[in-house]
Amino acid sequence: MTDAARPAADQQPASSAPPTNPATGEEAADPYHWLEDVTGEEALAWVRERNDETLAGLATGQRFEELRTQIREVLDSDDRIPYVARRGGLLYNFWQDAEHPRGLWRRTTLESYRTDHPEWDVLLDVDRLAADEGESWVWKGAPVLRPELRLALVELSRGGADATVVREFDLQTRTFVQDGFQLPEAKSFVGWIDADRIYVGTDFGPGSLTSSGYPRIVKEWRRGTPLAEAETVFESKPDDVLAYGGHDSTEGFERDFVRRRIEFYAGETYLRTGVDLERIDVPNDAEVDVQREWLMVVTRTPWTVDGTTYPAGALLAAPFEDFRAGKRALTVLFEPDEHTSLAGSVWTRHHLIVNTLSDVKSRLEVLTPPTPATGAQGVNPGWTRRPLSGVPEFGSVGQVGADPHDNDEFFLQTSGYTEPATLRYGTVDGDLEPVKQAPAMFDTEGLRVRQLFATSDDGTRIPYFVVGSERPAADAPTLLVGYGGFEIPNLPGYQAATGRAWLARGGTYVVANIRGGGEYGPRWHRAALRENRPRAYEDFAAVARDLVARGITEPSRLGTQGGSNGGLLMGVMLTRYPELFGAIVCQVPLLDMKRYHRLLAGASWMAEYGDPDDEGDWAFISKYSPYHNVRAGQPYPPTLFMTSTRDDRVHPGHARKMVARMRDLGYDVASYENIEGGHGAAADNEQLAFRNALAYEFLWRQLTKS
Repeated sequence: MTDAARPAADQQPASSAPPTNPATGEEAADPYHWLEDVTGEEALAWVRERNDETLAGLATGQRFEELRTQIREVLDSDDRIPYVARRGGLLYNFWQDAEHPRGLWRRTTLESYRTDHPEWDVLLDVDRLAADEGESWVWKGAPVLRPELRLALVELSRGGADATVVREFDLQTRTFVQDGFQLPEAKSFVGWIDADRIYVGTDFGPGSLTSSGYPRIVKEWRRGTPLAEAETVFESKPDDVLAYGGHDSTEGFERDFVRRRIEFYAGETYLRTGVDLERIDVPNDAEVDVQREWLMVVTRTPWTVDGTTYPAGALLAAPFEDFRAGKRALTVLFEPDEHTSLAGSVWTRHHLIVNTLSDVKSRLEVLTPPTPATGAQGVNPGWTRRPLSGVPEFGSVGQVGADPHDNDEFFLQTSGYTEPATLRYGTVDGDLEPVKQAPAMFDTEGLRVRQLFATSDDGTRIPYFVVGSERPAADAPTLLVGYGGFEIPNLPGYQAATGRAWLARGGTYVVANIRGGGEYGPRWHRAALRENRPRAYEDFAAVARDLVARGITEPSRLGTQGGSNGGLLMGVMLTRYPELFGAIVCQVPLLDMKRYHRLLAGASWMAEYGDPDDEGDWAFISKYSPYHNVRAGQPYPPTLFMTSTRDDRVHPGHARKMVARMRDLGYDVASYENIEGGHGAAADNEQLAFRNALAYEFLWRQLTKS
């Protein structure tokens, strides 16, 4: 950090106390509680002061401008792959570039898409709409009515928040439907039933939202009637996370489902049969999907059925109607082992493509179910499987654009840390054809990718990837990133901005696959839940130590960066393991773990972290809550906190209060709060490039002292 943003060692910085009276009552013990007032004048004045300090110290000079320009070129590149979702015979894409920073919703044909220069049919220009209406609209999606594919429910956010407005849109006339379905700004869900009915959950008034701020009431809303007259289909409990409804329009298998999410990892799925709801009898923590004849279940904990126990992380299948009738003949389509886990699956018309991870490297198989006649016997001897090749050794794979309604076509993307993404098109029984290739955005000559393993405090082997020069300079910095939560895996993939901003400048990039994530399925996640959360932090610290022990870096040259749950990880590294790092970037973080469940969507994460209001839970949460573990006189490394005023998922008060407390203790800390951006902290590519440039410039200065 520059001198402009660093308090002198012998000078106490200006106090962060508000200019008005402090809070009273339960919150009086927190002198920085006033910073939770998201748009309060005093809080925003404080934010602007911190922003000015940080920008004066970082966002200056030729190097920063070059860095921002290079990242912006990556984000706006016309050579990027326009990823598509298939609906009927057309491919839909949302595209942002320098000319269209808010984006274009558009579509084309498969034939045109396979050419070098597709002809795009623009459906909605979000930039023009934002200019016409004087709003900072950010695209959030648009469910399209099947099978006609004429009507859509466009969801738009002000400044990138999770809350959206909903407007019905006519894809033929390219206009919003006058007197069509519309919802004011709220955290809503919507889904088509038919041309005259939709499922809706929104803020219907007092008591209609859960304690997490999401809809708890599912209604069926008929065209031309007031929202207040919509028929209630289901009500979940106030302390649930949310409830929502959906319609499966597959011809011959039209069904309606209601899902109740009790907590983040547990819920109930109901089949709607007329006025009744029939619960699908699977464990609350299992994931459920129904595709044509088949019920698919992914277990999160062991499940014993008719004397057979299926392990956590298994993919199971059964004929849906047989299962409804009480039969429990389940076919194991995937079973995890110590090294392998399920990454996901996607249906084509007749096949299931299963993506698995073997020590965090992707493998694909094509599974074909038996015919309905065979399946109806309840034995299911006819499931067949074969591998799908073409995945790079240190790459990740994702299925993009498969449409289970019509055919067996699919798009397959592969990429690696040093291999730009390739999008391939094919059919399950045919060849894969490369149709789009992302450009190389940075020089990879001399770079190598290694997978190494560190040993955590309890003896568990923790995998991590190292990307960097085979002969790095002696003073080259290293950046370690991680997440470790919500069963989300941190997979290999091409990151052009990181390549330009870090690798191409001589830095080393490291990705840690710590517990709490999904790299090894539910067991890897559950190992760091609730009272076991410190294992994730011990894993990350073990990787940091291993990097030093192997001679890859030194603590003074090791930086770390993470956001959201990864921001909590950064907060713990700062307060518990400060000696391991030379600099930290903490983005859109959770930090005040005493109040996280009372702020915005925080209550929905109590299954992950625990309930701070419970004395037993607070006993283990308090030991790592970063906001409550800041102490004077500690060797904390320079830290940059970044958040967004419009983040309505993780409250910006977490970062604000942490910065205020650390400043008042005299620590080397800076912050930047983007007004727009939601949880992503950026509403368009310009803001995203600026935010990333700040982070990389901060890390490079601190770790290289240049």
